[in-house]
Amino acid sequence: MNEALFNFLAWINSWVGSWGWAMVIFTILIRLVLTPLDFKSRAGMRKTAALQPKMAELQKKYANDKEKLNQKTAELYKKEGVNPMSSCLPLLLTWPILIIVFSAMRTAANQELLSQLTQILNNETPRMEPFLWIKNLWMPDSLFSPAWPDLGTLRQIPADLWKSWYAGLGDTLPVLMQDLNLNAESFDTANLQATIQALQAAMANGNAAYANAISANGGWTFNLFITKLTLVNEYNGYMILPILSAVTQIVMTKITGTQQQNTSAGNDQAAATSKMMTWFFPIFSLVICFGYSSAFALYWVTGNLVMMGQTMIINKILDDREKKAQTAGEGTVK
Repeated sequence: MNEALFNFLAWINSWVGSWGWAMVIFTILIRLVLTPLDFKSRAGMRKTAALQPKMAELQKKYANDKEKLNQKTAELYKKEGVNPMSSCLPLLLTWPILIIVFSAMRTAANQELLSQLTQILNNETPRMEPFLWIKNLWMPDSLFSPAWPDLGTLRQIPADLWKSWYAGLGDTLPVLMQDLNLNAESFDTANLQATIQALQAAMANGNAAYANAISANGGWTFNLFITKLTLVNEYNGYMILPILSAVTQIVMTKITGTQQQNTSAGNDQAAATSKMMTWFFPIFSLVICFGYSSAFALYWVTGNLVMMGQTMIINKILDDREKKAQTAGEGTVK
């Protein structure tokens, strides 16, 4: 599945001629495929929210009898034709798909980074993948991340891809690798980190352009509680995508928050969890998009924007359905 999605992403790239726009198109298509699950989840959430007043009455009436409360709750769900899992099960099903999508995008990034690595080791200027303000789509959109592959990014590439890369070099090793005495065993999991360190050191010592690109820009270092950030000479971006990921996550939470709050009404623990998630996901988005490739951050932001649009459309459809049902009910009563 991962390979199939990667090949599909590569096909889109061959069609549009840009990995950045290929990521945007790929993300939109994935979100469209997941639309039925999103629709089912939001419809189930509304049905559950509509039962909250009756649920509150049951909780008050059987506060001291948990077994009876569970029985009456099950009877209420059955009577109203509501599946309590209908709101969360579709969302749970989307997670494996999104993980596979992330893996496919990670594969694309890793292969492109290894291609750039080969060029640097041959004392060549690597072919970057620019997108809008970003110099290299495969590196983080940050003032503190170089556009050229650095040690931290290379360490994220798994051992199997390193082995395939080394095997693909054959007998003609890049210039800066020839004195390192590496072999196939050098890329085994146990030796891989030391090998990556040796390759990065060879580039820093043998390629002046690379050394300058990853060097710190003096006087621009920020010591934080858990890490230290240093502006680099050839920085890759302006942190726009990580910030957009957090902002779009907040807006999306606002759009979907009303139903979640209604569903949590009468349940203090659920309400508290919902409030915590309101801030957790934007912060999580900011952190993960700050540390991963710009391609992933682009996927995250595009996915949020598409999901916001989908949510507004789905809400409109469900609102219309509820109004029609209410009007039909009033007509029957008359």
